[in-house]
Amino acid sequence: MQHDKGHAAEADLVDKGLRANAVGLFGSVMLGISCVAPAYTLTATIGILASGVGEKMPWVFIAGFLPMFFAAFAYREFNRVAPDSGTSFTWTTKAFGPWLGWLGGWAAILATIIVISNLASVAVQFFYQFIGSAIRNEEIGALWENGWVNVGTCLLFLAIATWVAYRGIDTTEKVQIVLVLFQLGILALFAVMALAKAPSNEGHIGFSWDWFFPGGLELSAFIAGLSGSIFAFWGWDSTLTVNEETKDAERTPGRAAILTVTTILLTYLLVSVASLTFAGTGTEGLGLSNEEISDNVFGALAEPVMGYPLDLLLYLAVLASSAASLISTMLPTSRTMLAMAVYKAIPAKFAEIHPKYLTPGFATVVAGAAAGVFYTVLYVLSQNVLTDTIYSLGIMICFYYSLVAFGCVWFFRKELFTNAHNVVFKFLAPLLGGIGLIVVFGITLVDSASPDYGSGAEIGGVGLVLILGLGLILFGLVLMMLHRARHPEFFRGETLRKDTPTLVID
Repeated sequence: MQHDKGHAAEADLVDKGLRANAVGLFGSVMLGISCVAPAYTLTATIGILASGVGEKMPWVFIAGFLPMFFAAFAYREFNRVAPDSGTSFTWTTKAFGPWLGWLGGWAAILATIIVISNLASVAVQFFYQFIGSAIRNEEIGALWENGWVNVGTCLLFLAIATWVAYRGIDTTEKVQIVLVLFQLGILALFAVMALAKAPSNEGHIGFSWDWFFPGGLELSAFIAGLSGSIFAFWGWDSTLTVNEETKDAERTPGRAAILTVTTILLTYLLVSVASLTFAGTGTEGLGLSNEEISDNVFGALAEPVMGYPLDLLLYLAVLASSAASLISTMLPTSRTMLAMAVYKAIPAKFAEIHPKYLTPGFATVVAGAAAGVFYTVLYVLSQNVLTDTIYSLGIMICFYYSLVAFGCVWFFRKELFTNAHNVVFKFLAPLLGGIGLIVVFGITLVDSASPDYGSGAEIGGVGLVLILGLGLILFGLVLMMLHRARHPEFFRGETLRKDTPTLVID
């Protein structure tokens, strides 16, 4: 029987003082699903995907799932030999050394802070829309469009999320279970009602198994849709960032990651099929390709599908989804900062653990504050800049996920072909995941160079999305060099080494 005993990968890992054995498999899956935020993601992406790929939306969701699913095995295999809250930072460092490891951690932190600010703004929008719909007051429902109200409420939501995450993994897990089960239940109810009411809706179309296959889909449309689909699955790796706080830390986080990605796929397929069947892909009325509803499909379909007052539950589900993700996304940000500080890759202040709650208190507060400052500054400066920063997420996500996927193949290179398990899960799956992600990364770089990508803003003829995406990653190089000048230990491999352990078979 093959075991991962004998690996030296854990030799230089440090216990960071987090609350051990606090999260089980079920709780870990709930944290992963909440970070992905399926209700929020679906209302924001169904319309966009329908406009681009039409009835092939289920297939595009499957195509986006595959590289994420394969990459999840790379995370699982790394976690089995080196369970560490630094995840992408720690494992990329062990595979490729401190320079790429630092950039992988920086990209992960950047992506989560940008998403945290965006989630807070979405929560604000649905908060006021829910109240406005509940009391039938359009003025209340539109309050989120007021700048002062928007920013003020956004900062309040960020403060609440930071407080929940600050108080510990136990509090966070309990809140997430309630919010996640609620949103999944409402999404299932919406799907069932949409399928039942489809024949009575003017734009409905009949179900077809062709929706699940690529035949007839143009390559350009597929590639554009694939980028959005991959983003729709982002966040499952939060199950790994709490690995030091999880029961059976070497196995549970990896299993939770696989279960999370699979659950998300099934949810997406169910809701997308129900939405397609009920509304069709028309460009008018409730048609999913109607540009007037594409950025908030559930806002348009809620009442026709569920009727009043059940439609309020769908608004509440999206609000719960945003709130749940807002809280859970604090975890990977603060845990990555914690690990980087422990291994002296960033200032030691970020390694502080709250004595009562056993959380990275300082890192959690900084993550919340950074998201608040980021959102406020960009909201005041330009809505275009804020929008394009969100679009640039795809560049960062594919960058650090692919580093871990390829890192798995390289890290385990001496044992890839010793048995069937290693061939599949340490070689083929990570390699395919890495290739898929790096291809989307390259295509996004090329496409985002065009001013037509995102908001249409440009600098010197180059699209602002590309400038922001690469610019923010390259800004990390500056910070890295400044820190290295004062604290070179990490970069000399003294605190976290690059290594290639050998599997011991017993």
